[in-house]
Amino acid sequence: MISSPLMTVMVDAVRKAARGLKRDYGEIENLQVSRKGPGNFVSAADRKAEEVLKDALMKARPGYGLILEESGNVEGADKSHTWHVDPLDGTTNFLHGIPHFAISVGLEREGQIVAGVIYDPAKDELFVAERGKGAYLNNRRLRVSGRTDMADALVAYGSPYLGRGDHPKLLREVAAVMAVTGGARRFGSAALDLAYVACGRSDLYWERDLQTWDIAAGIILVREAGGFVTSADGGAEPLAARSVACGNEILHGELVKLLRRAHAHA
Repeated sequence: MISSPLMTVMVDAVRKAARGLKRDYGEIENLQVSRKGPGNFVSAADRKAEEVLKDALMKARPGYGLILEESGNVEGADKSHTWHVDPLDGTTNFLHGIPHFAISVGLEREGQIVAGVIYDPAKDELFVAERGKGAYLNNRRLRVSGRTDMADALVAYGSPYLGRGDHPKLLREVAAVMAVTGGARRFGSAALDLAYVACGRSDLYWERDLQTWDIAAGIILVREAGGFVTSADGGAEPLAARSVACGNEILHGELVKLLRRAHAHA
């Protein structure tokens, strides 16, 4: 495991926020739920977890800025550091009682993601990474999958909510990927999709129409586990593109080519 002051701050913050989520998950039928938009729900649990994270991170690193899913941006005196915070990634799973959701916190320093923590409270799985120090699940060092044949690859993807994103485009991509791979899965949490590539459970993952808090922590997890991460179109920086494609070097290249070909004759 990584023992640095920064990682201590991040892990403490997510564990504090997880306590409330675990409680609320156990009483799912009593949750107060409001509509944030068509097909995209936000819960009282989500807001509470974000407050806990915000308080803990601001107390530990007072000058850092924050980009928060529910309450927007907080300008920091220190312009070179920004937290990207998702208090509950996989809200729809959470609200339906599906135990696949996570808290995700990534730290950006001068335009680069330098540390990330993703915590899955239902399975008590803590994924951490810091630049130059590797990626870990609990106390186990992570490596991306070594598979090199698309026919053996398990591929995760994300789909846009009702009323958002380009559904026909996604369907073309999924059809192209399903035709040549071992299987395709839609799990419902971008943070955990990235974490699962980092630990080799999934071989590949792609998604479009994302926000920085969805992917900031996962990007460094995959990179520190030896994987490649780009935008879904193969560009250098997924944060700016708001899309992601990742996997080991060989399969990542194959996936990007497949996604491009899916639209060549559209």
